[in-house]
Amino acid sequence: MVAPAVPESIEDDDIGLAIDARTESLPGLRELGPPDLVHLMKQTVKGTAKQIGVYHHVTGIDASSSATLAAYINTLTFNPLDKTHKVVSGLYCCYNAFSHLDMRVEVKIPGSMKAYAVDERGDRRVATEGLWLETFLCGVLRAYSYGDNGSGDVVKKIVGVRRFNPITNTELEQKFLDAAEKLFFHGRQLGSDPEIQIPNVVSNHLTSGLLKYIRTTGRYTSGVNLFQKLREKDVEVSSLLAQVLIDGDEEVQAVRLLHDSVEDVPMDYALLDCQAAFCLSKGEGEMALECAKRSVTAAPSEFSTWSRLAEVYVYLEQWDLALLTLNSCPMFSYQDKDSPRMPEPSRVLLPMLPETALEEIDEGQPRQGEAYDSIHISLRKLQAATYQGTFLKAYSLLTSIAAAIGWDQLLKTRSHVFVMEEEYRSERQQSMTPRVPTSKNASTQALSGAPHSGAYRQNGVSEDEEDNEEEAAEGSAQTNGETDNSMLAAERSMSKPVPTVAAEEVKAGSDDPNTSHQDYTNFQNKRLCERWLDNLFMVLYEDLRIYTIWRTEMGQYKQQQLAYKKSAAEWEILGDLAERLHHNAEAVEAYQQCLNIRFSPKAMKGLLNLYERQGDTRNSLATLIRLICWQYRWYSEFSPELLLSVRKLIEDEGAVKIRSIVQSTNLPQNVLDLTHEYCALCHTFKSTGSEG
Repeated sequence: MVAPAVPESIEDDDIGLAIDARTESLPGLRELGPPDLVHLMKQTVKGTAKQIGVYHHVTGIDASSSATLAAYINTLTFNPLDKTHKVVSGLYCCYNAFSHLDMRVEVKIPGSMKAYAVDERGDRRVATEGLWLETFLCGVLRAYSYGDNGSGDVVKKIVGVRRFNPITNTELEQKFLDAAEKLFFHGRQLGSDPEIQIPNVVSNHLTSGLLKYIRTTGRYTSGVNLFQKLREKDVEVSSLLAQVLIDGDEEVQAVRLLHDSVEDVPMDYALLDCQAAFCLSKGEGEMALECAKRSVTAAPSEFSTWSRLAEVYVYLEQWDLALLTLNSCPMFSYQDKDSPRMPEPSRVLLPMLPETALEEIDEGQPRQGEAYDSIHISLRKLQAATYQGTFLKAYSLLTSIAAAIGWDQLLKTRSHVFVMEEEYRSERQQSMTPRVPTSKNASTQALSGAPHSGAYRQNGVSEDEEDNEEEAAEGSAQTNGETDNSMLAAERSMSKPVPTVAAEEVKAGSDDPNTSHQDYTNFQNKRLCERWLDNLFMVLYEDLRIYTIWRTEMGQYKQQQLAYKKSAAEWEILGDLAERLHHNAEAVEAYQQCLNIRFSPKAMKGLLNLYERQGDTRNSLATLIRLICWQYRWYSEFSPELLLSVRKLIEDEGAVKIRSIVQSTNLPQNVLDLTHEYCALCHTFKSTGSEG
């Protein structure tokens, strides 16, 4: 497979600023580290010996030794797009997140090579074999954890990153799994996903990367062998082994393992959560409920246990308890992945290989200097599109409830379980010293399964959600400026959420409670709604309001036989909005409208998700071919999610059929070959259905 083109950020004058910036950023790295930095020194072939510095970022390169990194630099010495300069030296920087060191290899061309490590103070250290083992493992985890999901969001975030597949054969796989086994119990040093508050043996970036690799490639047997060996050292690894067994369709063995392991460690929340997820997948809601409750009891400070319990209540259609449980979720600040902070380069060259040429992708794209799409302010201010981590998961649960019971019923349930501002003020007028119930706390409320036996709750408000509430409320009152009638229809059809009472106000009004007052009964069994959840209701209202306006306008234009026009970026946002609200047919419609104007990887990925749910093989492949080509054009030969999609299609339909459908597509052969490479990778790993 031909390698992606090499993007170049050029330093004409201040050569080496990129290296200095990387060194200065080392103390602030908290996750797996940024992509690897490759810095080259070039000088003119003829005439003066003036030098320039060029650099780019890369993931997926074998970082197991200085020789493998030097070999990558040697592949950059010949650039067919730049025949006026030659490479005289190169520096490869790869971050070791275990030891918090930047491993570096300097290469003189032709000439010497030296390797060393740089610590957070900028001092040099000796690069030992142990450090290279850690660096290799970190490099593979970065390639999988920081890979683009196909939508292009990650690709666009950092300009000019070459992304390679770190594991291309079974020999490299064994090398990766051996390193993971040796360093497994140090994995918590790497941190964890944003939904996990405290990294532990089974919840950290190493275990997340291992599970993602196993699920992406379908190498379940290799995963089972690894976790079985690790389980002999620590029984907590049973939850990981059970997940791989379930994914690998060894459910009977997984159930036995879970049963035996829970007897050994009855309060291991990861095991209990795995049980709850499995029961839920089998439609056993009541069994899942008991497991989820025990999981919350075992780890009440973890978001994942509470969100699982809320998910179970949603499945059981116990909407009041689902809201109460959601309200109890501990919310964490989102920690974004480490990314490079480079100084502004003199120039940036983003070459394109002819192998990625496809008119469909080029047509309609704004040229350099042209204005990009206009986006209406009401669409630009949709806050839900920016959610990450725990807030994204919580919002997804809230939208699933709204999709199931409707907005009006959701508001009724909300007022049924939470203290509303209006009723609180009414009660306070009847008694100057109202009694605040303190019978139970948040945890016992949700775990008991009794929606009206709880009490007020005053947890700390997460992040800056309080500051966003006023902005969301103001945004919800704005019209979209398109059609007044549509806006009025939307306002009539939807009730705006009335505010709940703030915890601070309850505290201020009850410093001297009168316990003899017996008429305070209207809301003594209700709970205080957390400010972040209150804000989610306002954000959901705004999402639904804009969606209703859009559909109302569409209907009006259709009746008048007029074309309903939006920019490509606006259609993309509307598709994302409809998908967020679980209106799949409308999401497909919006994404297709966007693609009719110009190519959009995000819209194409949205279509892929929907086609996969419908089991539409031909349309799924059509979107995959274009997404793989777009990714490759922007220097990414590897996307874990796209590889997973190809593998699943091969598993369902067989490799011969998939290759035949791809080959019959009316697209250039060079574009089809890129998808064939993904199919060939599945054959290398002997994925199910890849024989023949």
